[in-house]
Amino acid sequence: MEKRTGKFAGEDPFALARQWLEEATQTEPNDPNAIALSTVGTDGLPNARMVLLKAISDDAFVFYTNYGSAKAGEIDAAGKAAFVMHWKTLRRQIRVRGLVSREDGPEADEYYASRSLKSRLGAWASRQSQPLSSRGALMAEVAKVTAKHGTNPERPPFWGGYRIVPLEVEFWADGEFRLHDRFVWRRADPSAGWSVQRLNP
Repeated sequence: MEKRTGKFAGEDPFALARQWLEEATQTEPNDPNAIALSTVGTDGLPNARMVLLKAISDDAFVFYTNYGSAKAGEIDAAGKAAFVMHWKTLRRQIRVRGLVSREDGPEADEYYASRSLKSRLGAWASRQSQPLSSRGALMAEVAKVTAKHGTNPERPPFWGGYRIVPLEVEFWADGEFRLHDRFVWRRADPSAGWSVQRLNP
């Protein structure tokens, strides 16, 4: 098998993803942790939206959202999701496909507490993905939850994280003449070992 060197070196896709993200934080002007998250609705139609990846652990990619949102409903129904993370300045991307479970314990509490007060109150006020009559109505709800929850609100029971445990992770880097470098890590299930393969551009 071809020996991977340089930007593709290593046997752990999570460590490699953290390395690439760290490099991107030095070059990307806005939200280097942005991912295009894809899910599938009960009608079979795919859905995609940008969210912020908040952690790359040793076994999962983690983001947070309102559990009443459209994406949460689609994730809970399917138990699967995919995303792509693209850095234009580095000319690299990472694609991930995997199984999803909720991150609904102390780690979610800790991340929620680290957010700004306005963001924490906003999480209480927003019925994400539901119809909204006006921005004024939303701001009135923010005022109401601020009066109720004060300056140290607990994490809402309808807000938390999702852990994407990958079965496939692909690393892509731009190459001359569109002869890009692509390596994909694959495994049959989360307890299995990884196989790594170079792909054609």
